[in-house]
Amino acid sequence: MERDDYLANVKIRMPEKRYIHTIGVMETAISLAKKYGEDEKSAETAAILHDIAKYADENWMREVVQTKGLDPRLLGWGSEILHGPVGAWIAQHEFNITNEDILNAIRFHTTGRAGMSKLEKIIYIADMIEPNRNFPGVENLRQIANENLELAMESCVSHSITFLVQTKQPIFPASVECFNDIIS
Repeated sequence: MERDDYLANVKIRMPEKRYIHTIGVMETAISLAKKYGEDEKSAETAAILHDIAKYADENWMREVVQTKGLDPRLLGWGSEILHGPVGAWIAQHEFNITNEDILNAIRFHTTGRAGMSKLEKIIYIADMIEPNRNFPGVENLRQIANENLELAMESCVSHSITFLVQTKQPIFPASVECFNDIIS
């Protein structure tokens, strides 16, 4: 499949606002891939498909986790956490994506994980800083991403965890593992 085919497939699965976000993530990921020497086509594909399951039925996503051998820790979480791993499963089984780096970039774009590849970091960061995002500190994160990928990843993960702590939301274990890995 090519870009237009992927875009057409994701557009029908999400509201227009999320589709605009997806385009922003795609453009940001391609730009970061160019800057940091990552495969641009892989960044494009992972970015387009990163939210493919964002609006899938939550019960269906739990069923996928249970029946397809996904991380059982996911079952205690809602769609914010489920949509990444289930999206990777969709990318693999519906779109025949076999590149494990692309699948992991989709799988961990929300939580992060210890030992992330450059492509995984690019998608995680692009999802957070794409041009349509508007939250306190995003401009600083964009500037850091333009200067240093590793520092940008550390800053984005720190921002995310700080937000979750301040709003008294639970933190998925892979996010804590990601943070610990980055600062060690």
